Formats: sequence, C-alpha cells, structure tokens
Amino acid sequence: MDFAFDSQTEDRRASLLDFMEGYVYPAERTFHDQLAALENRWAWDSVPVLSELRAEARRRGLWNVFLPSEHGAGLTNLQYAPLAEITGRSIHLAPPALNCAAPDTGNMEVLAQFGTREQQERWLRPLLAGEIRSSFAMTEPDVASSDATNIGTRIERDGDQYVINGRKWWITGAMNPNAQIFIVMGKTNPDAERHRQQSMILVPRDTPGVEIIRGMEVFGYDDHSHGGHAEMSFTDVRVPAANLIAGEGDGFGIAQARLGPGRIHHCMRSIGIAERAVELMCERVTDRVAFGKPLSEQGVIRDWIAESRVRIEQLRLLVLKTAWLMDTVGNRGAHTEIQAIKIATPATVQWILDKAIQAHGAGGLSQDFPLAEAYAGIRTLRFADGPDEVHKNALARTELKRQAAARAAR
Repeated sequence: MDFAFDSQTEDRRASLLDFMEGYVYPAERTFHDQLAALENRWAWDSVPVLSELRAEARRRGLWNVFLPSEHGAGLTNLQYAPLAEITGRSIHLAPPALNCAAPDTGNMEVLAQFGTREQQERWLRPLLAGEIRSSFAMTEPDVASSDATNIGTRIERDGDQYVINGRKWWITGAMNPNAQIFIVMGKTNPDAERHRQQSMILVPRDTPGVEIIRGMEVFGYDDHSHGGHAEMSFTDVRVPAANLIAGEGDGFGIAQARLGPGRIHHCMRSIGIAERAVELMCERVTDRVAFGKPLSEQGVIRDWIAESRVRIEQLRLLVLKTAWLMDTVGNRGAHTEIQAIKIATPATVQWILDKAIQAHGAGGLSQDFPLAEAYAGIRTLRFADGPDEVHKNALARTELKRQAAARAAR
C-alpha cells in the first residue's frame, strides 16, 4: 500500500502551496475590504483582487482542477483531494480563485456530463472561463427536502416551452447578480414512478417570473462572500423545451450524480478548514498565559490538540480512500464511503473548531478570527447534500444487508 501522491499531484500541490503563501493568504484582508466597498455586496466575484488571483492560478495550471474530464485539468478525484484540502484553508478566497467553488463546480459537472452541445456552449463554456456564476435550485421551504422526491415545483410542457412554478430556498450563490443561470429541479410527471417524476431544467436569471425574495442567514451570517443563500420563487416562468437537461424523469438520477462529487469536495475542503483551525489554536495557546503558565502547557489544551490531530488524520484517510474508490469503481461503488465521509466530516471539523474557539477565549467568537464564521459554515454541512440522519439510515441499511449476506454464506 502506497500512501505517497504521484508526481503530477506533488507538482501541483507544491505550486498551490506556494500560491497560497505568496498570493492567497496576503490577499485575504484585501478581499474582505474590497468586498465591503462594493455597491452590491453580493457580487463578491467582481472584486479586483480575485481577478488578479485567477490570472495567477491560470498561469500556474491550477484552473478548473476539480473537473476530471476534457473540460478541466483531467485530474482524478484522488489527485484533486489534496489540492481541495489546501484551498479549504482559505475557504472564501482560494476555491473561487481556482474556479473550484460550489455550487458552480457541481453545475459544471452536470452540464459536462448531461448537457447538450448547445447547453454546454451557452452555459458551460462561460462557467469554465469564470465569466459567470450559477446556482442549483433544489431545496424547498414547503416540503421535507431531505427526501428529494417530495419536491413540489412543477415543470409542465406547453408546446415548445416548459412552464415552471414553485418556491425554493437556501439556493447558494443566488443573491449574486452574476449568477446568470439556475439549474432548477421540479416535477414533470407527478404520476410517474417515484424516482422518475423529477426533471432538471436551465432557467436564465433574467427570465420573467424569476424572483429573488430574500437572502438567508446562517447563525446570523449572510455569507455574502459566497453570493449568499436565497429564497426565490418561479411564477409562470417560461423557457424553451431545449433547456431541459437530459430527458423528462432524469432529474433524480442527475441529482445523485451531482451530489456524490459535491459531497466529497466539501469534505476535502473541510479538512483544510480543520488544519487551519489547529494552526490558529496552537499559535494562540503558545502566546497566552493563564494561572502562571502558557495555555499550551495546560493538560486540557494539550488533549484538544492531540485529539484534533488524530481526528484529522483519521478523516483524511477515509476521504482519500473514498476518492480512490470513486476513481476505481465509480460513484455507485463508493456509495457507502461517500455516506461515511458525509457523516464524519462535519462532526469532526465542528468538534475541532469548537475547541479552537474555546482556546481563543471570547476572541474566538468574534469577527477578529475566522473560527466563528467557519463554525457556522461547517454546521450547514450537516444539512447540505442531505442531512446526517438520512445518510446514517442508508448506511445502516447497507450494513445490515451486508452482514445478513455474510451470515447466509457461512
């Protein structure tokens, strides 16, 4: 068993680490200052410093490294994993600098895998170039969206058009005016088999009937540096029939194909968040003295640091195994491991962030450190791409079947 990265991964990893040290970390304060100065604070991707970082990322061959196809850098999931982890250390700036930020990554994957040539030319090409942003409109306020078959938005055929009616919320990036295209999931045939009722369709932002109702907050954070989470409505929205992605009834299958890579990308980046939290914690406890000695010499603090390192290493191994399985046996073959990392990652990183906040004292709760905002973001991952309970239920069901089959084979 070889735990080393291949030469291509090591080369890109070295380049990315140098990029982070020389360009991204020094630009973090500038990014937030320029963001605060925007007339429209949701248009986060229009700040000048991000354009400069993107130009450097392109020059280094770090652009679109998430996409393992002819449209991207051609990296495997296992090759991309350590790169995504590094970008997670500056979660608001590094992923968009590489054009590897959600939800655009998942939307580009959908268009690359299922889009027609015309759809790819109209929407995938500018997304790959970083010229526009996009959103994925799936979750709804009126149903339990943990079961995607509950979705109530209607997509009805009318001649050479489809008419869309429904409400969505927690639509990441939708507050950004540069999010020019929405991939909308709704029902085309409520009478079909349960997993064949749904379809996906492309809806341009400026289509009549599309309304952004409000921005959603997470623990008081509006996340404007990612384009915000929006509640929105679709009222008699008409788009050409050619905007349908794949065929009627393919929506649920497309969603599952999209969410697998999306889940592991979140997990990869989250490890980077945890690593930076440990760095900040170690720095803080070394500098602070309480009860006559540095905090770093207090037993409870050392326990937190040791536990953090163990938990990160365990999580990283599980994520890398999952990436390897996705590359070798496909997303379906790695389904159990994808569920496992989706369960383990938010809980693990949330625990580490909690200890880092505690080690910082009241400062850890403030805007002076990135920990509180990171905690709010990680907490959302226990819902995003499916809540913990759904994944645990499915994982347990699979394990019960596996154990029953093993007993029967004795």
